[in-house]
Amino acid sequence: MRVLAPVSEPLSILIAEDSAADLLLLSTIVRRQGHHVLTATNGEEAVEVFARARPHLVLMDAMMPVMDGFIAARWIKQLAGEALVPIIFLTSLSESADLAECLDAGGDDFLPKPYNALILAAKINAMDRLRRLQATVLEQRDLIAKHNDYLLHEQRVAKAVFDKVAHSGCINAAPNIRYLQSPYALFNGDLLLAAYTPSGDMHVLLGDFTGHGLPAAVGAMPLAEVFYGMTAKGYGLAQTLREMNAKLKRILPVDMFCCATLLCLSTQRRVVEVWNGGMPDGYVHEVASGKRTPLQSRHLPLGVLSPQAFDDRTEVWPMALGDRVFLLSDGVLETADANEQLFGTQRLHQVFAANREPDRLFEDIEQALAAFRGEARDDVSLLEITLEPGPAVRVTGPLYADSGQSCPLDWSVDFEFRADTLKRYNPLPYLLQLLLEIHGLREQSGALYSVMAELYSNALEHGVLGLDSRLKRDAEGFAEYYRQRNDRLAQLSDGYVRVRIHVVPTATGGKMTLCLEDSGAGFDVEQVLARPLDTDRLSGRGLSLVRQLSSDVGWSDGGRSVCVEFCWEALA
Repeated sequence: MRVLAPVSEPLSILIAEDSAADLLLLSTIVRRQGHHVLTATNGEEAVEVFARARPHLVLMDAMMPVMDGFIAARWIKQLAGEALVPIIFLTSLSESADLAECLDAGGDDFLPKPYNALILAAKINAMDRLRRLQATVLEQRDLIAKHNDYLLHEQRVAKAVFDKVAHSGCINAAPNIRYLQSPYALFNGDLLLAAYTPSGDMHVLLGDFTGHGLPAAVGAMPLAEVFYGMTAKGYGLAQTLREMNAKLKRILPVDMFCCATLLCLSTQRRVVEVWNGGMPDGYVHEVASGKRTPLQSRHLPLGVLSPQAFDDRTEVWPMALGDRVFLLSDGVLETADANEQLFGTQRLHQVFAANREPDRLFEDIEQALAAFRGEARDDVSLLEITLEPGPAVRVTGPLYADSGQSCPLDWSVDFEFRADTLKRYNPLPYLLQLLLEIHGLREQSGALYSVMAELYSNALEHGVLGLDSRLKRDAEGFAEYYRQRNDRLAQLSDGYVRVRIHVVPTATGGKMTLCLEDSGAGFDVEQVLARPLDTDRLSGRGLSLVRQLSSDVGWSDGGRSVCVEFCWEALA
């Protein structure tokens, strides 16, 4: 004789049966199996007993007075809610339709009459296993939901910190920037940063970290810290790129990196300088002609190469006021429709070609993405930056809060930067920080940096490297100029730029004289200064800007040496 395994734990079982003999028989069988028995003689009573006692399992006769078993089963299932309370129908019905109705009413199984004790015990054990499995699933679901709520809370806190760090620049305040970001997860793996240099140039970074969500955003905070810190101090793209790459290479796991486009938009010089490492093509869109110049990826992403192997060379393109730069992440191009068709580069180019109102081009791209009705497979970022007229320099607030009595006065210092240094080091941020120790110069930091940057650029490019600015007569010559600049700088073996700073107090405050001397052949200063500014929109603006921003300026030694003066009044 087959013997069933003993029950692991006694159950509370409700038996609903209007036949007294059957009720007694079933109660005896169930009790002998070690379970606790509750009884009811009709469907209505069964519902009341269930609501009061909450048994683990129900044996339900299908045909009963007052309320039949089908209606009672539906009520019991509703009262049980998410918990599984198995109902085994007790029935003498044999027609398929009748048996199907038992299951449709909420029954989980049925037991035909006359009752077999062995089969009844087996069905009770089977239903108990299902009940326990359902209880385990619900318990694990609730535990997962609890942990998920905790994780989401932690992510919301982390995201609040992340947003303050990663978006503390001018991205929302700058009137010439429009952007669209749609994160694939709570955290955006795409990073969008923008900030002004002391001279008023705008640095913009669009990055795309490997993956999505929190892991993809982990590297964003140190990247943003380097970007904002070095931009505020006046470092150029090359120095900023080297530091960002070195930091990411040091802290990221080997399978993680950041594709990025970093650009410098200069209203003063009417140029955009670009470095693209692994991002989709950006575009310089000329409003007057409709021409689009692709900003192609020519480098590996940040965090891949060692500092020694990293390539920081940039490309420079001319722009006119009103021209736009468009940047996008691959989430835009990889958005797919219901047929698995990608939005792709071709559709983007079609939007560019169809546009007749440059001011609406960004909206046209947004609408094309929406009309495509695609589903994003990655973080989506789209950015438009317009070259607009603005102040010649961006004046920063005081960097210190001293009384003005502790700053240095009546001093001078000399530097000579030789070939190996000129290749990879920009001395301007260091010199600016030194000069900002002078209390009276702090409010002129923007103008001071612009003048220093222009003079150093002239000394390096035209003096040491011997580049001819007349190359920049058109866009092609402009690109050739900066290609030659990169090549000559990489091959530089001699030459120098000397810097002398002399500070003296005056009756009304103080005067600073900044002199730069280079090892070049010099140039005809008067001829360059006499050239009308509007004869060539791509060059010739720098020296006039220097004269506008400084107290006095003079060239000597055939153009190889220049001295500028900045004067200030002492605070009362």
